Amino acid sequence: MRMTYQEQALAGATGMELVLALYSGLVRFLYQATACIEEGDVRGRRLSVKRALDILMYLQAKLRVDLGGETAESLNDFYSAAFTMILEASHDNSRDKMEEVIRCVRSVREAWVVAARDPEAGRVLPRELRTQEEKMPRPVIREPIAERPTVGWSA
Repeated sequence: MRMTYQEQALAGATGMELVLALYSGLVRFLYQATACIEEGDVRGRRLSVKRALDILMYLQAKLRVDLGGETAESLNDFYSAAFTMILEASHDNSRDKMEEVIRCVRSVREAWVVAARDPEAGRVLPRELRTQEEKMPRPVIREPIAERPTVGWSA
């Protein structure tokens, strides 16, 4: 079975890259919803909004407040607010409201880009969003102790 380019890229992605891919997908679906609003495509808008909400719910469900502390709590609040904003934008058929959500999501995505530069940040990701290498602690390689000459005792 052949994998698409996108599937190959995700198969080799780090946990942070997977989170960024989810945010990129979220933004893409919000742009699609905006285009559907402009075109009067109610069905398309609903499908795009559903996909965006699915991503938000997934991200929110995978939060680890026990590990992420205040940051995870803030993200939880953000996801809840974004969820509500998306529903309102869709209900009101409002391009402006949808664009406001996009600006907010892109801003948080940029924060993830900055966090991705920190090697320690990946350790608080949910296990499902980490690569096999990130799940397994790296073995500590110690250099062998140089052989010391044995000290002979004499009487």
